[in-house]
Amino acid sequence: MRTKKNRALFIFILIISILSINNSCNERNETVSCFPNTPISAVINLSLPTYYNLQNPGNWAYTRDETGTGTNGLIIYSFYNSSNGLGFMMYDRNAPHICPGNDTVLKVNEGSTKVICPKDNAEWFLTTGQPLNDVAKTGLKTYRYYDYNTTTKILYVDN
Repeated sequence: MRTKKNRALFIFILIISILSINNSCNERNETVSCFPNTPISAVINLSLPTYYNLQNPGNWAYTRDETGTGTNGLIIYSFYNSSNGLGFMMYDRNAPHICPGNDTVLKVNEGSTKVICPKDNAEWFLTTGQPLNDVAKTGLKTYRYYDYNTTTKILYVDN
């Protein structure tokens, strides 16, 4: 009898663990169903004046009409990474909680670490992409796959 209880408890814990791991490994933030599903595959030259400040941690830039950066471009944030020196967070500029429109392109609030949706004032942390207020129902759509060549100053972004 005790063996059956132990086996049932073990199976229950195993199922919960598998579900937790599966959920935590999900790279795609939940977004509205009308969110553009556009492939991201871009080459960003950090030596160009538009992106030069990304070579220093704590700075950000918008992609400007770069091929492969989605329908409204990306917000790229650079940070200090103890293992690699320089790390990057890349966010889609489409608001993840409402359908795209002319007034839903995300902007970084100058002089702060907030990303804002002009339509409804939803706010997110620039450093993590996590919501800052109740209007922002979900985190920013984040692209985590990149490669940065420190010699050529080329950042490859992919999803």
